[in-house]
Formats: sequence, structure tokens, C-alpha cells
Amino acid sequence: MSTSQTTTIDITKATTSKINDVDFDNLSFGSVFTDHLLECDFKNGAWQQPVIKPYQPFLLDPSAKVFHYGQAIFEGMKAYKDDNNDLWLFRPDENYKRFNASAVRMAMPEVPEEVFMNGLNELLKIDEAWVKKGLGNTMYIRPFMIATGDGVVANPSSEYKFMIILSPAKAYYSGEVKVLIAEHYSRAANGGIGAAKAAGNYAAQFYPTTLANKEGFQQVIWTDDATHTKLEEAGTMNVFFRINDTLLTAPVSERILDGITRKSLIELAKKEGINVEVRPVLVSELVEASNNGTLKEIFGAGTAAVVNPIVGYSYKDKYYELPKIENSYAEQLKSKLTKMQHKLEADPFGWTVKI
Repeated sequence: MSTSQTTTIDITKATTSKINDVDFDNLSFGSVFTDHLLECDFKNGAWQQPVIKPYQPFLLDPSAKVFHYGQAIFEGMKAYKDDNNDLWLFRPDENYKRFNASAVRMAMPEVPEEVFMNGLNELLKIDEAWVKKGLGNTMYIRPFMIATGDGVVANPSSEYKFMIILSPAKAYYSGEVKVLIAEHYSRAANGGIGAAKAAGNYAAQFYPTTLANKEGFQQVIWTDDATHTKLEEAGTMNVFFRINDTLLTAPVSERILDGITRKSLIELAKKEGINVEVRPVLVSELVEASNNGTLKEIFGAGTAAVVNPIVGYSYKDKYYELPKIENSYAEQLKSKLTKMQHKLEADPFGWTVKI
């Protein structure tokens, strides 16, 4: 499909702002949105002029293909404000590349960099007052694309809508997180769309996660679809295991998302002198480490939560509590990464990008 570029953004600003109605100290993740959004349509084989306009609902034909065949992808990013009131993004090029990789896998048109990156920058400049200073305050960014072409014939849509919406955020998870290791359900299979940020991947997780919730667990650690012996992801996050002083995580594959926080933590851990092994991690290995006392930590990693420690897991109806340790790898790495993102520490990797 053509991805011809546009050169301008049509901007219509909201006449009034909702910002004074928002309690920024008590935000529920992903429930409050800023005054504006970015929208760009793909029609007649080309991307149209992008627009920034007041945040508002939009109409779709009931036969729009997103409803019937699930052509929908998204990304998760964050913006940060430093003590000088400057705005920063974290590795946005990686999100952009992954978004278009997801688009290709879902037979959707790639979004031009000018629309994605320039549009995002302009949107953030307009709503920059919604980005608050201080460690832990962020702006969650949700770029997404849906199939808007009408008709219920089972083929790719000819029309699409790309949008970016913004949501001020604090912590994604709160409280202790206990997980259930999957013995039957899988997040993805080889040859499928597990490596794409496709909306259907997440919908398919809801049912087994709901079952886990009923048993008192907040999330599921997914295992491979063929044997259920390999540990893959935790909920919607990549997952790390610390056995003795070695940090383990599964390699990315057709089943495992190439997480940007994941790859950043791997590089950061190595720089901090932590031994990291990227290799398949077996359930049996985890259980053995729990039994002999060498399993020190499990934590999830993703854009929304950054690093989310896990206090225990259940497998085959047996619960394994993790030890409480001071100066954990999870705490060290989260502190280093978030301070870097907020420009409170140097960024030796060149990951932070000023808007």
C-alpha cells in the first residue's frame, strides 16, 4: 500500500480546557485524556492531511472492518517533563518502527514518519501543560490505527484511521502482584501475531486472566503454546527472573513482543555490571530455584508499569513466595531508568529525545 507523505498539519484548538477539572494527584491509569488528539485517514491508497483537533468521539459505519475482522494495532509510549519544563520522549524511534512492523503483519498501511513523529511532537506541544513535573508523573501516549473501510467481505480494509491520544499518568499497578503460571492457555503461537501489538492479542488474554483473578492472582505468566514448559511473558509485560545474581529473560520471537523497556533494562543491567542471560527459561528451572532458595526476584517490564515486582507465583496448585530483599535488581533498574527518563541522571545511551 502507498504511504505517501503529507507536509502540513491542520490544527483546531479547543475553545476551553478540561485541565482544571483533573485531580493530577489521584489519576486512574488510562481514564483521563487531554484536550486534543491527532487524526489522519488513509483513503484512495494515500495518507490524507493529518489534523489535530479537540478530543471527541467519532462515527463509524457498523460494517467497518475493525469490528468484524479485528484490524487494529497500537503502541504505548510516554513523555516526561524535566525540572526546566522541557519535554522528552524515550526511544520514540523504537515505537515508530514497531508500530509499522505491526502494521505490516496485520496487512495495514505503514504510517509515514512525518505523520507519526511530527504529529506527536505538535500534539504534545499543544497539550504540554498536561505533562506535570516530578518523578512518577508522565504522559502516556497511545498511537493506534483501525480499519475503517466498510463491508463484511473477509479481506483487508481499503481505508484506515491513525490516531494519537494522550493520557496523564502515574503508577499503572499498585499493591502486591501475585501471578499464576499458565498450564493451558497461551498468549500467542508460532506463526501468529504475538510479536505485533495487535488489539486481539490483548483481548484473548482477558478470559484466562479473569480466571486467575478469581483465584486471587493479579496476572498470568504465559507459557509457550506447544509444551507449556517455557516462561514467556507476564500479563501484558515482558518478564525477568533473578536466579542467584543472574538476570534471565526469554528471547523475543513470533510469540514474544520486542519490548522497548525490556531491551532498555537488558542494556542498563549490563552497564551496571549485572550478569544477564537472554535464553529460554523453563518452568521447571523456576520451581527448582524456588525450592533450593536461589530464586531471588521476578518482575515484569513494560512502558506503562516500567518495572513491576512480583511477590509470588503459583504452579500446579502450589504457591511459591519470593523472598523480600533489600536493594533488589527491580528497584535498582527502575530507579536508574526513570531518573534517566526524567533527566535526573545522565543518559549515556542517547535514548531520551527532546521535543
